[in-house]
Amino acid sequence: MRILGITIPDEKRLEISLTTLYGVGRSRALFILKKAKIEASKKAKELTVEQENEIRKIIESFKIEGDLKREVASNIKRLKDIKTYRGSRHVHRLPTRGQRTKTNSRTLRGNVRKTMGSGRKKEEKT
Repeated sequence: MRILGITIPDEKRLEISLTTLYGVGRSRALFILKKAKIEASKKAKELTVEQENEIRKIIESFKIEGDLKREVASNIKRLKDIKTYRGSRHVHRLPTRGQRTKTNSRTLRGNVRKTMGSGRKKEEKT
């Protein structure tokens, strides 16, 4: 089954496989299935054509995938352009929501380890 050019996994339960779409999490997937009157435990390969079309129609009413990514990018660009604090944090690739940065910001900063114990050991000169 394909929705908006994204292949939905056949072997997973529908509530999980719908989350492969950007902008669809577990709660929204359950909402979509409830609105389409389809069991969440069904797998994608067990669906009929009518059920697939019903899911497609419901999903297309939401802003997901490319449109959502574009909107998020434009929101971040707007923050950078008006030079807000959050925008400057985005520019410098630092956490924007108040997390500490002395430790624990490895994901955003890149896995940089600048402590004494890390890194390669230098060869001794003899």
